Amino acid sequence: MRNLSPLQICFILLMASGCATAQPPGINMEMILRTLPLEGAPLAEPGPYAVTQEAAFDNPAFIVFRPVDLGVFPAQDKMPLLVWGAGGCNIDGRSYGGILSTIASHGFIAMATLPVEPEEGEEARRNATADDMLNAISWAEAENVRDGSHLKGKIDIEQISAMGVSCGGFRMAAVAGLDPRIDSVGILNSGVTDASELDGLHGPLLLLNGGEVDFMYDTARENFEAVSHVPVFLGARENAGHSATYPHPGGGEFANVISDWLMYQFKGDEEAGKTFVGENCGLCANSNWETDSKGLN
Repeated sequence: MRNLSPLQICFILLMASGCATAQPPGINMEMILRTLPLEGAPLAEPGPYAVTQEAAFDNPAFIVFRPVDLGVFPAQDKMPLLVWGAGGCNIDGRSYGGILSTIASHGFIAMATLPVEPEEGEEARRNATADDMLNAISWAEAENVRDGSHLKGKIDIEQISAMGVSCGGFRMAAVAGLDPRIDSVGILNSGVTDASELDGLHGPLLLLNGGEVDFMYDTARENFEAVSHVPVFLGARENAGHSATYPHPGGGEFANVISDWLMYQFKGDEEAGKTFVGENCGLCANSNWETDSKGLN
């Protein structure tokens, strides 16, 4: 077995704790944890903002990733909200701290779930749900108006994305995305078995996977073919596998693609949009990626 970095070992342990009951039958841990080899892979490209992470105010169920300096928001830049579903629907979203920090560095606030000490006589929760995503949005809405909050007036709650990896995609982001507050959905290394479940989505959809070695590759393609009522982009990164680049420092190449998607959708960043649109879009012209799209401009 190849040598693993401490970051990758942490990712594997947290993924394993949530994957056992959240994946399709016949899928083993080796398939789940396959990643793009780190050597020679594109590095995560952080944005202009230094990032911090903190527990959500008065709510231990969430961790928040945000720019350190909030002074530029909202006068000079917008800070849309991303709510995140971990692989395996794991309740502990800290295994994705690298990618969430990279996304936040581009001027976003990102939220993931945390395990909470159970009440006496109750079992600790291992898995998060779509309701957790919606509760995170409600927390952000309240914090955006709370007197004394350092986030008051800083969060662009009119622009919200729900994204999730594997179980966090099909059981969390795809379901939460039906909520009218959510403007864009990312179903990552994932897909729903019944594509009609996506009929209620009302904003652009991002489908990413790890290529043919990702066991969700075919399902993602089927979801893409079925969706016609909202703009949708499908990207398959050759040889990335089901865990793709999430354990790479800063989330690696997938962090860059997801950041560009959010910049394109929520900040009107034309340069970021070139990753997805145009005859020779960045991913379309990249031999490592298989792409397809509908309705994007």
